[in-house]
Amino acid sequence: MRVAKIREFIKSARGLTRHALAREVCRMFRWERPNGTWAIRGARDLLVRLEKTGAISLPAVRRPQVRSRQTGEETAAEPSRASERSHGVAAEVSASDPSLRVRPITVEERREWHAQMDRFHYLGDGALVGESLRYVAEINNQWVALLSWGAAALCNGPREQYVGWDEAAKKARLHLVVNNARFLMLVRTPHLASRVVAANLRRLSRDWQNAYGHRVILAETFVDTSRFQGTCYRASNWLSVGDTKGWSKSGDTYLFNGQPKAVWLYPLVGDFKEQLCLNPGAYPRKERWMVLDMEKLPLDGEGGLFEVLRGFTDPRKRRGVRHKIQSILAAGLCAVLAGARNVTAMAEWAAEQPKETLRRLGSVRGTAPSERTYRRVFARIDMAELDSKTGQWFARQHGLQVGTGMALDGKVLRGSKDGEIPARQLLSAVLHGSGTVVAQVAIESKTNEIPMVEPLLAQLDIKGVVVTADALHTQRKTATYLVEEKEADFVFIAKDNQPTLTESIETLGLDAFPPSAQDCRQGSRTD
Repeated sequence: MRVAKIREFIKSARGLTRHALAREVCRMFRWERPNGTWAIRGARDLLVRLEKTGAISLPAVRRPQVRSRQTGEETAAEPSRASERSHGVAAEVSASDPSLRVRPITVEERREWHAQMDRFHYLGDGALVGESLRYVAEINNQWVALLSWGAAALCNGPREQYVGWDEAAKKARLHLVVNNARFLMLVRTPHLASRVVAANLRRLSRDWQNAYGHRVILAETFVDTSRFQGTCYRASNWLSVGDTKGWSKSGDTYLFNGQPKAVWLYPLVGDFKEQLCLNPGAYPRKERWMVLDMEKLPLDGEGGLFEVLRGFTDPRKRRGVRHKIQSILAAGLCAVLAGARNVTAMAEWAAEQPKETLRRLGSVRGTAPSERTYRRVFARIDMAELDSKTGQWFARQHGLQVGTGMALDGKVLRGSKDGEIPARQLLSAVLHGSGTVVAQVAIESKTNEIPMVEPLLAQLDIKGVVVTADALHTQRKTATYLVEEKEADFVFIAKDNQPTLTESIETLGLDAFPPSAQDCRQGSRTD
């Protein structure tokens, strides 16, 4: 019945690409990923499979995704940049080098990454299934290792038995497991491989959250014991949970290869078994997007969004550009206002908007930017400048007027520690009620939140706003800056570790405070 419905829809929707058809199929059957976004990749794979069986007929592929690779003769004649760097420093690399860093590759590095993996890994550069990330490990800016992660294996007996999964639980929570598909060391240095794996695992869940809107809580990998012993995984505290039966997936079926592999698992959280076995209905369903009134949103004119974005120059080559950079950024920011939390969600929000909305956001053709377009643009523009300018614009939309509450909130980005690089710390200005971040600055490693208050609020007009903060910011200099320079009010907390201030409050007596604050020691605005 559903196949017939898909067939009829394809006949009536002439001119749509395969990607657009997959999106419409997701809408038709409410086919969503666990993070609430449309399962477009899965729907497209389904359409391709249906076409192979003759059930439907899809439009021809408009732009085949063929990746250009170097042949063996070409790479031998012209050594690549990464191989030159890695071979040139092999003797100098130390496993204990504090400059080791593992990070996702950039758009510009993809071709080089593929070439290195194709040339040096015994399995070559295999295609990744589903959600995926590629990483590079470097020491002093020299590539020393490559890693890739993809969707977990659908059938993995030792994993299912160890976790305690039945088919229903596996179907509901498999997206929280990620597979280490490739691991290639470009240099031979004792103990370095385990350090690379450990550094990658420390940031893996955070990167997955940023890329796909959900975290992962269990990592898995398969080790060919005829070639390797899995020493680096064992040294990184992975768990060996058994061997496969020697079957491998080939297209839509499984073939017996007679080569069992060892299954290794690494829990990214302590209670991974409990989380992986949760009832799928344990979490309430959230609305997909908030509704934006585009007619009321100030886009044009003085103080409008386009005026804010006009200062950004397009880093892309002019040839082949389909969307102006202002249109891309405007659509992305509106998607954030509607509830998008990653680049994938931005692209899907834009794809669901009518042509009139996209034209209002600056699209000449009334078409939506793709996810790849967003990633290319965000990788090349000054994100700090974009954050600063758009934060001020958000603040104006929420109306920082007299009596508005705004909190100073310092946070450590979870999972942002990368090897010897300390975790990233941010100080944010957050509006009470809506939780909107109107400004944020990075806290340098050799300082703390206190001296960052002035840089944080420098560009914000907070006259009459009530600024709240924890006891760390109960400082004379901060209070003076807020009152005299920013003409704002404040509510700070006084603790017993500030005896002089506490004694002054005791001396004043509670009669000096408003009736609503009889049971607390808080001060508002100094004279």
